[in-house]
Amino acid sequence: MRDTVYFLVFDGFADWQAALALCEIRRPGDWRVQAVGFTPAAVTSMGGLTVQPELALAQLDCQRAALLIVPGGHLWLRGEGEPAVTAIRDVHAAGAPVAAIDSGVLALARAGLLDDCRHTGNWSGQIASQVPGYAGARQYDSEVLAVSDGGTITASHLGSVEFAREVIHTLDLYSPSDREHWYRLFKHAQLPPWCVGETLVAA
Repeated sequence: MRDTVYFLVFDGFADWQAALALCEIRRPGDWRVQAVGFTPAAVTSMGGLTVQPELALAQLDCQRAALLIVPGGHLWLRGEGEPAVTAIRDVHAAGAPVAAIDSGVLALARAGLLDDCRHTGNWSGQIASQVPGYAGARQYDSEVLAVSDGGTITASHLGSVEFAREVIHTLDLYSPSDREHWYRLFKHAQLPPWCVGETLVAA
């Protein structure tokens, strides 16, 4: 039963990048969200928050995984985090999607998941400069802030709203029209029709 969304945490992870996505995942109450660390030890986010992982990577259950989310952080730029790369590959091979934003995209590339699917990142050329053996340059789309393809979600560090939209779509949260209204609200501050009506009544 795929009922769990795993969120990778580590010292220096970019805590804001998946915040919108995590809130929307939890809102319906259908999904369990669990923080997973390299070890069970508490970590400190880039914003200074102390986060206690609920489990270590070695305890991650690929059969329960509905999604694995990988945030950015300097760890990926240093070429570290190989246990997470292995877990990413295992989760994807078990049939669950994986999602990464900012430098977290490098971990997906190191897992070999971006060679044959459309993807994006922070800028053209970053992945190739950081990941030896990366063969997906022709699949890189510099025109989007986030994209889903081949069981992967990738996003630029500037695309947290677009990243959340792709996660919402992947987990089939809300109706297609509600998803579009959600995106317009958070990206362009355009109130959905039901909020417009409530505002008029309140006035």
